[in-house]
Parts: sequence; structure tokens; C-alpha cells
Amino acid sequence: MNAEKISVNLNAWKIVEKVCENPESYGATVKETRSGARVIDFGVEAEGGLLAGKVVTEICLGGLGRVEVTQKQYGDLILPSVSVYTDKPAIATLGSQFAGWRIKVGEYSAIGSGPARALARKPKSIYKEISYRDEADVAVIVLESSEEPPEEVIEYISEKCGIKPNALSVVVVPTSSIAGFVQVSGRVVETGIHRFSRLGLDPKVFVSACGFAPVMPVHPDTVEAMGMMNDAILYGGVTYYTVACDDDEALERLTARAVSSASREYGRPFIEIFREANLDFYKVDPDLFAPASVTVNNLKTGRTFTAGAVNPEMLRKSIGL
Repeated sequence: MNAEKISVNLNAWKIVEKVCENPESYGATVKETRSGARVIDFGVEAEGGLLAGKVVTEICLGGLGRVEVTQKQYGDLILPSVSVYTDKPAIATLGSQFAGWRIKVGEYSAIGSGPARALARKPKSIYKEISYRDEADVAVIVLESSEEPPEEVIEYISEKCGIKPNALSVVVVPTSSIAGFVQVSGRVVETGIHRFSRLGLDPKVFVSACGFAPVMPVHPDTVEAMGMMNDAILYGGVTYYTVACDDDEALERLTARAVSSASREYGRPFIEIFREANLDFYKVDPDLFAPASVTVNNLKTGRTFTAGAVNPEMLRKSIGL
């Protein structure tokens, strides 16, 4: 399928419509704002849950990925885990799922991810890099926030997306919620692709991708929760990528650098590192934001490269066991 004909917003809109038909079964509530936008709550006041997290993750992927919640063993520790796969990796992850839109309007701030980014082109550099443009007349955005957005935020997002407010669906999921923990672990594949792209690998070489990561026990404190969420991927995230690349030598070299253990900060709970950085993500070594384990198969040569490993001891330490 031609990338130009793929609409992550239209795909996600279908998922949202299904949720809105029977929100109770998803642990969600649906409200209509004064301007006609839909706000779907998956954990602010609504119950949320594992199914909510699965659906939010699939919305974030622009309907181009499949998500399952299972259980996996990490050493002697058994944890719920999120398994993700996609055959449109660059568009699904960088073009949709990536949390690349920092929204701040008045006193309200949230991290925006999901399909609406492709209409607002936030950030522009990513869409140029993956050669993708969405021209849908509806938009779906996912806000990681403990508050539903006020009307001025709805108007701001609609304007940036070039649509009317009544064509906008806003999914809200708090960090410290079951759905929040699920959808962050569901970013494991995206984390690896983003890392590779920052190392210089063209994201368009990715043909398919899959991976899994544990869902850590939920913590009510947002900062503690962010620490545990990051540990889930840094110490428990496992990814497998199929690529079509002309340079095996470069691919092998980049694979070795695309795992969290390549970072000088590796080996401590993320909360410790984060606090030392005064809760500023930009002061944390960027090499740390990577999966624990990466395996890459090159379709053009048949060669396979792997690096990193799951670290059950650090997962236990993160949880406090």
C-alpha cells in the first residue's frame, strides 16, 4: 500500500467510534465539549484498565499495529506484558505513536501523541524523514495527562490540525493509571526505531517490527510512575526488527549501540537518574532511551544481529522487591 494512501487518523477514528458505541466495556467515559469535540477518558475519572491500555496503544499506532496484553516471566518474576507488532513500522511508530507534541495552553500542559501529530506535523522533521503526510478531515490525539483539556486546548489542537473542533477526538490517559502503564510499555518498538533513527539509520528501511515489555505495578506518584515505566523498556523491553538495508557492517555497528546497556547511565533505576537530572529528560543521557534487547534481521542479506539482554534484577529493584 502506498504510504500516501494510509491515513492514521481515519484508522484511529474507527477504533474510537467502536469505543464510543460501548464505552463502559472499555472502562471509558465519553463527553462532548461545547465545540463538539469528543473527549474519551481512560483513567482520569473513568476506571480504565488493561483493555483500555490496549486500545489506547492501538489508537496511538494509528490502527497500523496489533497489541495484546499477556504475561511473561523475567527471571523469577512474572509480570503482565504488552506485545506489539506492525508491518508499517515507520508510520505507525514515528508518524503516529511517538510522543512528539508538547502541548501547553495557559495553565494546561500535556504530552501529545497519536495520529493528530501527522496533521499538525509535530515535529516536522520526522514527517520529512519518513516521507509521510496524512490529509484526513478528522483527527485523534492521545494526551498523557491527569486532567481533561479545557475548551481553549481543544481549539488549539483543532487549529493546528486544520480541522473543525467537532472533527476532533481527544483520548486522555493519566500517567499513574493502569491504561497509562500499558500504553507506555506498548511503546517498546517505537523506542527502538526512534533510537536507530537518531543513530542515523533511515527509518524507511524498517519492513516489520515486533516486541514486548512488562507492565510494571502502578504507582500513584507521577514521578515514581515515570521511573518504573521507563525501567520497563530499558531493562525489560525486547524488540525484533526486519529491515531492508544495503550495509550489514553499519547495521551491526548500530545494533550494538541501539540498546539501553550502551548508555553510561545503565544499571540504576531510572528514578535515580531522573532525580539527579532535576526531573529534566533532556539532561538524561539520550543513549539510555532504548530497549533492553534488540534483534535485527536484514532481508537483503539474510544476516541477523542482536545486542543487549533483559535485566530481571533491575526490574525487581525498580518495583522495590
